[in-house]
Amino acid sequence: MKLNCLIVDDEPLARKGMEEYVKEITFLQLAGSCENAVRASDYLNEGKIDLMLLDIQMPKLSGIEFLKTLKNPPLVIFTTAFSEYALESYSLDVIDYLVKPIPFDRFLKAVQKAFDFHTLKLKASNEAEDFFFIKCDHKFEKVNFSDVLYVESMQNYSIIHTPDRKMITYITLTGLEEQLPAARFLKVHKSFIVSLEKVSALDGNDILIGNARIPISRGIKDEVTAKIMGNHLFKRS
Repeated sequence: MKLNCLIVDDEPLARKGMEEYVKEITFLQLAGSCENAVRASDYLNEGKIDLMLLDIQMPKLSGIEFLKTLKNPPLVIFTTAFSEYALESYSLDVIDYLVKPIPFDRFLKAVQKAFDFHTLKLKASNEAEDFFFIKCDHKFEKVNFSDVLYVESMQNYSIIHTPDRKMITYITLTGLEEQLPAARFLKVHKSFIVSLEKVSALDGNDILIGNARIPISRGIKDEVTAKIMGNHLFKRS
């Protein structure tokens, strides 16, 4: 899992420095970088942003003023050359407050905090919800997470396989991956997501779920194997 990260800062050098930091951290994905709140609004409206690295002192609309306008803001880390805004910023429930120039170790500590918070939030959400709804055959159908065996991509559609039926929905595999609980489901191939608890066997480069044989992408075979088996593999002593 990666956090989609947006950098908002009116200083080009500051943006470039944080872009380089973001690219060094494996759990961050740079979704965008812009110079003001207006452009940041476009990014927030266009796609899913998990974390915003937000400068405070910007022309027309400060980072604090901008954050106050957002109804459902992403996680926020303030970045600024001034320390006097710290108290006000924490009243807005930001994750952290970084004072420029920002050392890499301090940056890493802040984004790790954001990642940990995001992970806990997802876990709590997943534990609280046992089902979801999808649009299928012109109606909204309830699907229990525990009934899903695997999901198969079909261009802009996805096929959700359960023990007794197949449901076709107009959602891409990427769209479903973003919404399915990461603790229970894993993308193992560009065309397949599997339910971890439904895997019955690993056979070479394939996953077996019931009578279905699902391929594993070669580049992530070790990662997929580790995720599925965890510490449950009994070894010969």
